[in-house]
Amino acid sequence: MNELKVQESLPKNIQSRQIKVGKWNDSLKKSDVNQIWAELHRIVSSHPLVRASKRAGFLVEEGKHNAYTDLTQELFVALLSKERFQHYIDTQMSDPEIEAEISQIELTNLLTAELRKRYPESYRLARRISTLIQTSATFKRFDNIGNPDAHRRLADRLYGLADWANHKTRRDVQEMDERVKAVSFQKRDTRMVGCTGDAQIVISNVELEKLIIRVFKAIDSPVDVRSLRSFVMSRLPIMDIHLVPVGGPADGEDDDRMQFEFKDIRETPEQDLLRNEAESEAMGFVDGFLETLNKSVRGKAKQYDRMINVLWHCYLIADSGTQLEVADMLGVSDSLVSDYRKRIEANLQQLEFGGVNEARQFEKALKRRVREMITIEKEAVAA
Repeated sequence: MNELKVQESLPKNIQSRQIKVGKWNDSLKKSDVNQIWAELHRIVSSHPLVRASKRAGFLVEEGKHNAYTDLTQELFVALLSKERFQHYIDTQMSDPEIEAEISQIELTNLLTAELRKRYPESYRLARRISTLIQTSATFKRFDNIGNPDAHRRLADRLYGLADWANHKTRRDVQEMDERVKAVSFQKRDTRMVGCTGDAQIVISNVELEKLIIRVFKAIDSPVDVRSLRSFVMSRLPIMDIHLVPVGGPADGEDDDRMQFEFKDIRETPEQDLLRNEAESEAMGFVDGFLETLNKSVRGKAKQYDRMINVLWHCYLIADSGTQLEVADMLGVSDSLVSDYRKRIEANLQQLEFGGVNEARQFEKALKRRVREMITIEKEAVAA
């Protein structure tokens, strides 16, 4: 009966993740350390926040060891040091209750504490942004319109400006990422705050709300909370410095500490030669790419000139304005510019480069070639 109450008290999404429950009481009473560790590893491996941390590069695999192994060991030590295992036995908690507490409380607290320690300003500002968009009347939620009881994780909820229409069209994340770059970078507020006065405010709530509004106006689209936090914080001077000792002993201290030298990461002569050859080859891709664009419009000069101008204004320079402004500048419809962009992107995706340097050389060569083509075209029109 007690187990049933625990299951009913949990959200449906948590119940679905906890179909398998370990035999905690048996393992704890027998002091079966191996089985306890195996159950903890299972919880760690299936926890959504742990998986998100791994995708974000927070958990790193080293050699043959699984990325979850160290975290499992930390969780095991934390539970042991707080005497939680003995508490579970003394209070006669059921297996589902123990599973729920370890997964939803202990492990979550361990991860969030580590995030707060490594990235204090980012963590604090992300929480402030989430709180503002939920409490301020300036913003409203878009994913539950017509169904206010819809349950969704906060990070996946869609928000926008309150005065936007309910059917506001949502833009692609990549397009929003480009648009948000037009928002000016916020100056850092260096006033000290906190109980001990050891943290800078970075930005006040009033200014933070204004910044969120500017971001929404720039992207002109409802956006999920996770992406919104990223967009807003990209316009803030956040300084999360995680210091790691890398040098040898200082002032004669720790004489027994092992000495080491920094790894030489410079290219070898062979690597330099291979890189230069690859970059030269990438520059040769420009002719093939432009020829493919020409074929996509069946060699028609007028359409090809328009496509080259779209390529220049939408991809190769940063201050040309929005797609609507480019369409107005070229004297064509917005849908035509959108069609040309799709063709350009489709051809770009077919290019394969062996590294970042090759792609950069291709971009530089393409920019030079297209600039020459546009200059010649302007001179011909002027003549």
